[in-house]
Amino acid sequence: MKNRLFQSIDNAPLIVFRIFLGLLLALESFGSILTGWVKNVYVAPKFFFQHIGFEWLQPLPGNGMYYYYAIMGILGLCIMAGYRYRWTLSLFTLLWTGVYLMQKTSYNNHYYLLILVCLMMIFLPANRYASLDVRRNPKIRSLTMPRWCSVVMIAMVGILYFYATVSKLYPDWLDGTFTKNLLQGKTDIPFFKTLFNTKAFYLFIAYAGIAFDLLIIPMLLWRKTRNFALIASLIFHLFNAVTLQIGIFPFFALSFALFFYPPDTIRKIFLRKKPVAETGTPDYQYKAIVYYFFIPFLFLQLVLPLRHYAIKGDVLWTEEGHRLSWRMMLRSRRGYCFFRVVDKETQEPTIYNLQRNLLPKQIGFVSDKPDGIWQMAQHIKKEYQKRGIDVAVYADSKISINGSPYKTFIDPEVDLATAKWDCFFHNDWILLYDKHGNRLP
Repeated sequence: MKNRLFQSIDNAPLIVFRIFLGLLLALESFGSILTGWVKNVYVAPKFFFQHIGFEWLQPLPGNGMYYYYAIMGILGLCIMAGYRYRWTLSLFTLLWTGVYLMQKTSYNNHYYLLILVCLMMIFLPANRYASLDVRRNPKIRSLTMPRWCSVVMIAMVGILYFYATVSKLYPDWLDGTFTKNLLQGKTDIPFFKTLFNTKAFYLFIAYAGIAFDLLIIPMLLWRKTRNFALIASLIFHLFNAVTLQIGIFPFFALSFALFFYPPDTIRKIFLRKKPVAETGTPDYQYKAIVYYFFIPFLFLQLVLPLRHYAIKGDVLWTEEGHRLSWRMMLRSRRGYCFFRVVDKETQEPTIYNLQRNLLPKQIGFVSDKPDGIWQMAQHIKKEYQKRGIDVAVYADSKISINGSPYKTFIDPEVDLATAKWDCFFHNDWILLYDKHGNRLP
């Protein structure tokens, strides 16, 4: 097994993946500017909800975030062209991680996946062919790579799909409740509107989602089912691209198929002028990177999504441990929250006007996300402190999961201005219920 991992193979899959990755990064960055996403997320808000612990990361003022994203777009083109590859990819990874951490109102799993994949690609020799780096320094040109370069990418996407499968094994997915709710309102065309509300169809979508996530990796690995799996991937991801409108993620996910096909096949399709490589000899050049980076890295990706099992309560309700766990497009969550501010000196209560300082999407975030509610309480506390007023902040919050009856989410008797946020264990001010809807002590 060790010899097979380090066996040299044609590097066509990695080279083509680098080109696709750079193109998608550029499209994501420039597209965020052109569609108004940067304006809505980083320019228009009066303040931001960063990932807890990264409050010091603030968006650039004025037009700064437009320039920030333009720089990322240019870096994406540089990655695509293989120009100073490791420097440009490292800088892009740093900048992308920055925009990921400086706001979480508009959260998407593929933002996190991009960080992980870009980090992995920094350590892979993806600029050894069809790159400006080779033109600058022909000595680095290579037609091969060790087999593990493909294996680590397959392992990463395999972990993602495994947890995507496991997370769907809960009642509201298995009985079609979530997929029915998801499809409602997606179209005004009578035929599709009727189809999306047909039980057989939304149950089919639910179980097709489970089957796809569970079987896609084994089917891509087996030569006899590989082409069928690719066709299924195209249908699945293009359907998601049209109905869910989740940016580059469907196309990004499709690009991983490159590592499942024989390298010679990828070379013949995408790099026809690339010479046939002499393969089979062991290549231990990057042995230390495998042992000291990729093995610990992939082990971390295996255990990190498990952390919500160690936290008290159902993650579907509490959201504690939800992020970074590949719990993708899994549930609908609706809620509302009123913040009751009490002057500690006069005991006079007032209801905080969220519309005064928050955009509609931010109001949605602080209505049903526990960390959003807590961060909003901290902001209210600081806002009053600037006026010399010491206040207590209470949240009157109710939420519904997948259209279920609304239940009180936050303990209305707890002063969130003085409450602490625990990143690793359950926060006791988030109320818990048993399976019958009865509040737990």
